[in-house]
Order: sequence, then C-alpha cells, then structure tokens
Amino acid sequence: MQFDTIAAISTPMGEGAIAIVRLSGDEAINISDRIFRSPSGKKLADEQSHTIHYGHLVDPSTGSVVEEVMVSIMKAPKTFTREDVVEVNCHGGVVAVNRVLNLVLKEGARLAEPGEFSKRAFLNGRIDLSQAEAVMDLIRAKTDRAMNVALNQMEGKLSRLIGELRQALLETLAQVEVNIDYPEYDDVEEVTIPLMIEKGTWVKEEIEKLLRTSSQGKILREGLSTVIIGRPNVGKSSLLNSLVQENKAIVTEIAGTTRDIIEEYVNVRGVPLRLVDTAGIRETEDIVERIGVERSRQVLKEADLILLVLNSSEELSEEDIRLFEATSGMDMIVVINKTDLPQKIDMQQVNDLAGKGTIVTTSILKEEGVDELEEAIAKLFFEGTLEAGDLTYVSNARHIALLHKAHKTIQDAIGAAEANVPVDMIQIDLTRTWELLGEIVGDTVQDSLINQLFAQFCLGK
Repeated sequence: MQFDTIAAISTPMGEGAIAIVRLSGDEAINISDRIFRSPSGKKLADEQSHTIHYGHLVDPSTGSVVEEVMVSIMKAPKTFTREDVVEVNCHGGVVAVNRVLNLVLKEGARLAEPGEFSKRAFLNGRIDLSQAEAVMDLIRAKTDRAMNVALNQMEGKLSRLIGELRQALLETLAQVEVNIDYPEYDDVEEVTIPLMIEKGTWVKEEIEKLLRTSSQGKILREGLSTVIIGRPNVGKSSLLNSLVQENKAIVTEIAGTTRDIIEEYVNVRGVPLRLVDTAGIRETEDIVERIGVERSRQVLKEADLILLVLNSSEELSEEDIRLFEATSGMDMIVVINKTDLPQKIDMQQVNDLAGKGTIVTTSILKEEGVDELEEAIAKLFFEGTLEAGDLTYVSNARHIALLHKAHKTIQDAIGAAEANVPVDMIQIDLTRTWELLGEIVGDTVQDSLINQLFAQFCLGK
C-alpha cells in the first residue's frame, strides 16, 4: 500500500533536553538526505538500517545551518509503520523543533494527522486495531497495572484470543456450508448440530471470561470516578489533599470554601482514581456556591465510587442522612473523619445507614487512617483478581460493547441449535458473532470507524 510521506513532532511541546521529529514514507530518507550534512559526507540512503548519525540540518535554499541533530534511519519493512522511517533528534525547545519540522515540510513531507503513524501501522498489517488502540492506552496509563494491561494488549494477547475464537467459529461455519451444499448426506446434520453446540459453548464461555474482567479493565484504563461528598467543613478537601499528597484544594474552617468541583488523578495501590472533591451539598443562598452544589449533584450520578465524609465530633444531621439516601445502592465507603476530637457521632446509626458500605475512621489532621482507606478502595474493586497474570483484561469500552453483542448472538445460536432450528438459520447468528469479534481487531470494521478511532490519537503517534 503506497502513501505519501508524513512528518510530525513526536515529543511534547516545551523545553527539554531533546525533541524528535518523525518522518514516515517512501521519501522519508530522500527528504532527510537533502537537508542533512554529516562530517563524513555520507548519504543516509547508503547507511545501514537502524543506525543513528550525527550532523547538521541545512536549508538547501539558503545554505544556512538550521540545527545540530542526531538522525536515526529505519528502513522498511522492519519499522513501526512498515515504511521507511526517519527520526530527527534535535534540541528540545519550541523554536528549534518547529524549525526542523518546517524544514522537512518545505522539502516535501506532509504534516501528519493525529494518529496517522499508528493508522499506517494498522493499514500495512503491522498491528491490528486492538493493538493500535493499546498504543494510546499505554501513553495514557496512570499506574503500573494499567500499563501492564496495555502492554499485554499491544503485544497481541487479546488479538490472539479473539483469533482463536473466530477460527473456531469459522470451522463451524465451514461445516454448516457442507450441510447446506450436500443435503443428500443424512449424517451431516447429525455431526453439525453437536459441533455447533460444542464450539458455540466454548466461544460463549471465553467471551464470559473476558467480560468478567471488563469492569476492572475499564477502571484501569479510564480511572475510577471517585466522588468525595459530605456536608461543608467535614474534611473533604483535606482528604483530597491527603490522597493527592499536595495542596490542591483550599482548606479553611469556613463552611462553603469549596464552591466548585475539583478533579485530580491519583494512584491508590495501583488503582487509578479520578478524584472529584465536591462543593458541600447543602441549601445555600450564595449564587456561586449554589451552582457548585448543583454540579456536585450531577457528578454524583456519574460516580463509580462514593467517599462519604462524616464528622466524628458531631451528631448525624438531616443533611448527612439525605446524603446516605442519595447514594443508596452505590459503591460507597463511609469516612468518619476528625477522630482526634471527642466523639459525638452515633456509630450504630452510621452502621445502619451504611448497610453493606465499608466504614473507615480517619484523622486527616493527624494523618491517621488514610492507609486503611486506600486498602479499602483497592479491596472493593480488585481483591483477589488483578494479580492473576494469566488473565486477559479488556479495558476498551468499544471492545466491551462488541463482546456483549457477540455474547448475545452466540447465545442465540446455541439456543437455536438446541431447539433443532434449521442450520441455515443458526448460521446467521454464528456469522454475526464472527463479524462482531472481527470488529475488535479491525478485520470487519468500516473505514469511517477507523478514521474516527485514530483521530483520537495524539499528533505524532
């Protein structure tokens, strides 16, 4: 497949030791040769693949030196895109890297679209769609566990399993075709129906295994949306600061200090939390604070986990009870804060209201109880499962949705086979399951979806 030559900055913009401008395409090395001057005078095209060379970039139109660089050349097909790839390592300043990019664009390269390098790797057969999506997950990983899941997917662990499931379905469909094409053989259907049930049941069970880990995988990928709620001045912002380990939220003794939601990512025992500190939920005449309270109510509906903070030195109020009612049925940890003060809260009443919710006591002021809270969060979502290295985690929402659809169609196929429905009718559900699994790895996906997925990537990847 032939493409034009693209170029983009592959490192974050800003000041740093080095920056990298990447080129990919048939003309990548020729373009670089026109602007690169090495002390030895050698051409990059004559050098061995996967080597790096010192020199200067020179503007051919003026003869002036643009930048001092190290240039890596990687020749097709042993590259990420399976095209010729050149990476220009220059000084890591905004002006320096833009001068290099403008020079290669001037010499004939085209500015790459977001994710176009990964898109070319997919289109050229270097990686499948699930591996391409894992590249972005790897970049965005916020914990070691999330990175390990992305690495496994990028190395093809999910792809291989999906391939095995599709192959089993393909073999079954081939048997169905024999049944349809040669109906005169009486024993064909007797073989086909048991085979459908056997293969279909195995595929269904494997899909169920993937779906059992999907909620955890999705949390590792996107973060656990964790909302800290409670009456004003019970210690919500102090708890946020303690978990983040820096002063992100303003803490005072004045009720209503937090007037808007504050959001921050934090790694808790390998679990990425998207922490949201809300404005104290209460009735207020302050217009700004009232807007914050409404926003707090909204994020509450979208939360994966609720940290309900109560004041140990005060009796439960009507507002506290309303918060328990508002979070009924949700995953919740009750944090009894300010245990360094004389206790006035009725713990039996808290236990009754919390139901199955976990209760943790803390004194944020004295830095007590935070470790127990972190342990409770990790246990609530990952205890006994995440450390199993042989599990294949599905973390992508698109993959999860497709697996749910595939599970439904294979169930329909098994049910139809057990009810002795004609095999050509069962074939429809089997084929649809095969297609849905193919969408995960990109074998049966539409071009419009491919473009949409890669558009979400960062520029230069």
